[in-house]
Amino acid sequence: MAFAFVKRGRIMRRPMRIVLASGSPRRRELLEQIGVRAEVIPSSVEEKVTSTVPEQVVLELSGQKAEDVAAGIDGDGVLVIGADTVVSSEGRILGKPASEEEAEEMIRSLAGKSHQVYTGVTLIWKEPSGETKRSSFAEGTDVFVYPMEEEEIRAYARCGEPMDKAGAYGIQGRFAAYVEKIEGDYSNVVGLPVGRLYQEIKKLTGGWKA
Repeated sequence: MAFAFVKRGRIMRRPMRIVLASGSPRRRELLEQIGVRAEVIPSSVEEKVTSTVPEQVVLELSGQKAEDVAAGIDGDGVLVIGADTVVSSEGRILGKPASEEEAEEMIRSLAGKSHQVYTGVTLIWKEPSGETKRSSFAEGTDVFVYPMEEEEIRAYARCGEPMDKAGAYGIQGRFAAYVEKIEGDYSNVVGLPVGRLYQEIKKLTGGWKA
């Protein structure tokens, strides 16, 4: 992977190492979809949150993940991407369920209503010059869910799909059958708003192209 930048009217290209500070296969696939091949180094930091506001929560967590991984990487010309996603329903933040029973409770709380999905992204760019730059943003998407029968709720909660997903569902999986519509970025609901991410990378690195 290389990035391009302009120097005295000429387009220059240098190698660029891109690291995803997340073990999420969905985020890796979304990056590959836009032509970005990232090395995966999941963060092992103990997550700490000081806010109850969804946008601030995901910014805090994405920042902690990016900083944790960036601290362990030597060399320059490295971009670290940290990301975190939460579901917010009626003022309550829904993370990943700890059990099928909790997944069922979460899905029941979403059925027949709208909720919000927030993803925070933090970029840490170690320039070839040795300088380090950072930028963060949060993206929100509204998701509207059809009413669900109790049998549908129980069946989905026990299908295995909800257990590693914020809000206990995957819009790209079986739960798509219950999604009425969304307002905002679809890829954000999957776990990474890649359109905005690409634009932010270009701004931060000074002209990188996938």
